[in-house]
Amino acid sequence: MDRNWSEMNKAMQALIAKKDTFREGMEKLLELRKSLFEQITQIVTAFPKEAFYQMPFAGAEGYHSKTLAYSIWHIFRIEDIVAHEMIAEDQQILFSRDFQTAICSPIITTGNELTGDEIADFSKQLNIQALYAYAREVMKSSDQILTSLEYSDLKRKFGEDMVEKLRRTGCVSSKESAAWLIEYWCGKDVQGLIRMPFSRHWIMHIEAMQRIKNRLCRLARKGVDPIACCGFSCNHCFLGEWCGSCRTAYNTCSFATISPDGKCPNAVCCQEKSIDGCYECDQLETCEKGFYTPANDGANAARAQAVYIRKYGKKAFLKVHDRLHEKYDFARTQEILGQDWQEGLRILEEN
Repeated sequence: MDRNWSEMNKAMQALIAKKDTFREGMEKLLELRKSLFEQITQIVTAFPKEAFYQMPFAGAEGYHSKTLAYSIWHIFRIEDIVAHEMIAEDQQILFSRDFQTAICSPIITTGNELTGDEIADFSKQLNIQALYAYAREVMKSSDQILTSLEYSDLKRKFGEDMVEKLRRTGCVSSKESAAWLIEYWCGKDVQGLIRMPFSRHWIMHIEAMQRIKNRLCRLARKGVDPIACCGFSCNHCFLGEWCGSCRTAYNTCSFATISPDGKCPNAVCCQEKSIDGCYECDQLETCEKGFYTPANDGANAARAQAVYIRKYGKKAFLKVHDRLHEKYDFARTQEILGQDWQEGLRILEEN
């Protein structure tokens, strides 16, 4: 489990267990959920449609054996059901705002009953942007419900009436692989539901989504030019484990993820100019786009590396980086090269 998320979750659980710190704990819970949801936002923003129905770990044991689309559906169907049917006892977001039609989902269940190819086929049918909108609305409504809870609500339990109510909704499949969920939820009090599904359930599935997308990125990079448009070496970049490079549809480099359209300005500019990379541009020395933005700490390092590629070529550039990385890690290498781009170029030439 991600250390930061794990520590936040542990702290939250301890805080809500005491009346004097309950409210602080609920604030910690919302903070944790916000951090986790940011991961979903980055994936939906940056990844192509086909990524959401791929199963790079098909047949494996664990949540990572599913798809990105299934994971989002599953997390938020469970939360929608638990938050609205059980705690608030009002109408689920899926139905109150007709999200099923928008998402194009053939089911209203949690998806626990689906296996193998069924998961892939189901995922292909979904409108990902509508699914993301549904997830966002479920989180928003759940956060409001959680915020309204009092310490005295934590010990509230659920009886057979709730079990029957949940069965009647048809939102949980009667198949053995799914039917157990109702008894599981109703066997908990509100505090137990906060642990699962409102916090830990998110962590487990979103970490699985990270594994899926990282694997998709690594697969996408196979056989692809390892030099990014801006001049960075994907082979040496710390993002290499989870970025597919700007030369694929799986671009999750730093400037892509912070751009509104999920596209790196340098990559877009190179495409518009029909050039291979910034190192072929006659405006390289004065460019202030993307990685070359003056406020960017890595601007000088990026420029030095691009100029080196222009002068000596990609093969020489990769070799010099191999030598530099025998001495320093990526961050330190970029720091050394980034004091001044001309000085950075000199260092590259001397190595």
